[in-house]
Amino acid sequence: MTQAIALAALLTLALPALAFAQAGSYPTKPIRLLVPFAPGGGADVIARPVAQKLSERLGHSIIYENRGGAGGVLAGETVARANPDGYTLLLGAVSVITVTPTLMPKTPFDPVRDFAPITKIANVPTLLAARSAFGPRTLKEIVDYTKRNPGKLTWALSGIGSAGHLAMELFRMNLGLDLVQVFYKGAGPGTVALLSNEADIMFANPGVFMPHIKTGRLRPIAVANLTRIAVMPDLPTFSEMGYAGYENGSWYGLLAPARTPAAIVNRLREDTVKVLSDPEILAGFTRDGGSAVGNTPQAFGQEIRDDIVKWAKVIKAANIKL
Repeated sequence: MTQAIALAALLTLALPALAFAQAGSYPTKPIRLLVPFAPGGGADVIARPVAQKLSERLGHSIIYENRGGAGGVLAGETVARANPDGYTLLLGAVSVITVTPTLMPKTPFDPVRDFAPITKIANVPTLLAARSAFGPRTLKEIVDYTKRNPGKLTWALSGIGSAGHLAMELFRMNLGLDLVQVFYKGAGPGTVALLSNEADIMFANPGVFMPHIKTGRLRPIAVANLTRIAVMPDLPTFSEMGYAGYENGSWYGLLAPARTPAAIVNRLREDTVKVLSDPEILAGFTRDGGSAVGNTPQAFGQEIRDDIVKWAKVIKAANIKL
């Protein structure tokens, strides 16, 4: 019995040293980054360039894997159950990390307990855009049209509980609008619906719409930010259009499975912060209406907990269900 106790004590002392040694040589192989959305959405616009630059700093490739479906649960569960060795990461976002606890109480992972926050990559305001052939051209005209034609306006949504969905619900509830919601598997498919005239308007990250705005196939209406964005300085905010204080957006950040060694989390955070200071990355964020963050794991974790409480109130008030 004494020998067993002694052996257990030695193992307890050795485990932190082993974890530190592993972190010291980390990484030694490619890293898998699961993105819980379909390709072509706002997550790709922000995260792909960061993943590429981060792989260069780490000296190993980052396998960027779009794993959409089930509201991001498939990707989230995969990472939550992965070996906590730093080789399987999740691109966290509002819908997957802060909405899921309320929207899906039986989700197979806990966004606070089962993940180790690394850092928030960026904040991105939400932009409202319309198909080019849609008659109403301003936010007020859209609201007036919807009130005159209840149940006629078609609003594309990039998934239940997505940032775009929550933005729409906030706006709809505040004004008592009656409209048709059409859900797609992501902002990419939703944008295709706008381009093909299947839907009238949609909320998404500016970067999702920019290529089509430049060609005139989509028309920006307003940005849900308290200030105008640099990429479209002439585009008014919701507040400027008469809807004071209306603000909504997305964020993206890196998370690892819980119990990932702190040394690995800190290494990933430090290199990500350096990537976020890269002029090319910053210019890309500006073009897409976003802003770099790079906060600490502790600060990121607190923001996640705060957002869970915030969106629970909206989901319950709007009676959003799967």
